[in-house]
Amino acid sequence: MSDEFVPSPEFLARVQRMQDAVELKQPDQIPLVMGFGYFLADYGGITRQELHDNWEKSQEILEKATLQFQPDTSFGAWGTPEQSKAVGDRMTKWPGYRLGEQGSFQFDEHEFMKPEDYDALLHDPSDFAIRTYLPRAFEKLEGLAMLPNLGMALYGYYSLGNTAALLAPPVIAALEALKAAGEATAVFQAQQMASAQRMAALGFPGPAFLVGALVEAPFDFMSDTLRGMRGIMLDMLRLPDKLLAAEEKVLKTQVDYAVSFCKATGFKNAFIPLHRGSDGFMSLKQFEKFYWPQLKEMVVQLVEAGITPTMYYEGVWDKRLEYLTELPKGKTAGLFQDSDIFKVKEVVGDTLCIMGGMPIPLLKNGSATEIREQTHKVCQEVGKGGGFMMTSTVLELEGIEPESLQVWADATREFGVY
Repeated sequence: MSDEFVPSPEFLARVQRMQDAVELKQPDQIPLVMGFGYFLADYGGITRQELHDNWEKSQEILEKATLQFQPDTSFGAWGTPEQSKAVGDRMTKWPGYRLGEQGSFQFDEHEFMKPEDYDALLHDPSDFAIRTYLPRAFEKLEGLAMLPNLGMALYGYYSLGNTAALLAPPVIAALEALKAAGEATAVFQAQQMASAQRMAALGFPGPAFLVGALVEAPFDFMSDTLRGMRGIMLDMLRLPDKLLAAEEKVLKTQVDYAVSFCKATGFKNAFIPLHRGSDGFMSLKQFEKFYWPQLKEMVVQLVEAGITPTMYYEGVWDKRLEYLTELPKGKTAGLFQDSDIFKVKEVVGDTLCIMGGMPIPLLKNGSATEIREQTHKVCQEVGKGGGFMMTSTVLELEGIEPESLQVWADATREFGVY
C-alpha cells in the first residue's frame, strides 16, 4: 500500500468485522465474502481466457461487481496460466492453455511419482524433486534430468567439475523456462498488489485468508501432484510405512516453507485446501492414521509460528467434525463445502471461524424466495454469537445470474446485523 493511502471508515469496518469473525467474536454484522471467479467473464461480456490475459479489463470488471454487490471482500479468477505456459505444465489446464477460450481451470492429475520412487524421495527430497519429478511434470523442464546428483554440491570446489552439465542445450532450455516462469510470477504479483491497492481505495480490503502461504495436508500433498488418487489409495494398503514416512518429510518441508514465506512477505495467513480427507474418500480408521494426525500437527505448528490457517473442507466432513474440536481454539477458519452447516455450527462453533452457508446449486437454480430463506436461516443459526463469514460453498460463482447474487447480498445485509 502506498504511503498516501488513508483507509476509509468503510475499509476499516470491513477489516474489523472479518477479524472479529476469525477470532470468534461478534462483529457489527456478518461479513460477506464473494469469490467471483469466472462469473466476472460473463458479467463483463468477455471470455474466460481474456479474464486471465487482460488484467486491466478483469480488474475493471472486479471493481464494478464489487461496487454493485458490496461484499466485505471479493476476488476474481484464481491464478495465472502464464507460469504453466512457461514450463509446459502437464498438471493444469487453463482457458487458452490446453482448453478452449471458454474453458474453466482444471487440474489434470497424473502419477508423476511412481511407487518405486519412495526410497529416492525419502533419501533426498530435493534431488528427487529437481532431477526426477520436475522433468516428468513439466515438458520444458525435461533437461533437468541431465544434472548430476544435487547432493554432490556439498563437495565444494571438487563439485565444480560437474558444472559443465549446465551447458547442455536441454539444461539451458530448462533454466530459461524457469526464468520465464519467474518473470511471469513477478508480473502476476505486481498485478495482485495493484489490484489490492485499487480495491482498498474503493473501501474493500483483500481476502486475507487467501493472501499467504499455500500448503496442503501432508496426505493431499503426496496425492495431488505426486501419486494421484489411484496411487495414494493403493499406497495406504501396500506401502503404508513409506507413505507415513513421506508425509512426515513433506509436513516439515511445508511448515518450513510457510514460516519463511510469511516472514519474508509479512503475511500471517496460510490457505489449506483439503482434497481427500472428507467422508467419501477414506474410512475413519484410515483418516486417523494417514490424514488427521499429520494435518493437525501441521496446523498446530503454523499457529505456534503466528500464522492463521484457513482450511477449505471440501466435500462432506459430517463424520469428522469432532476431530476439528482438537484444533487451537480461535486460531483457524474453515470453509465448508457440502457439510451440514448447521451441524458444523453445533460441533465446532466454539473452535473455529465458520465460512460458507450458501450452496452453489441453490444460487444457480433457486428462486429469490428460497435464496432469502436460506440466507435468513444461516444468519440466524450459524451466525449466532459471531465467528461466521457468509460465503458460497465454493470460492467460485461461475454460472450464477447477477440477480441471484443481488438477492443473496441484500439478504445477508438485512438478516446479518447483530
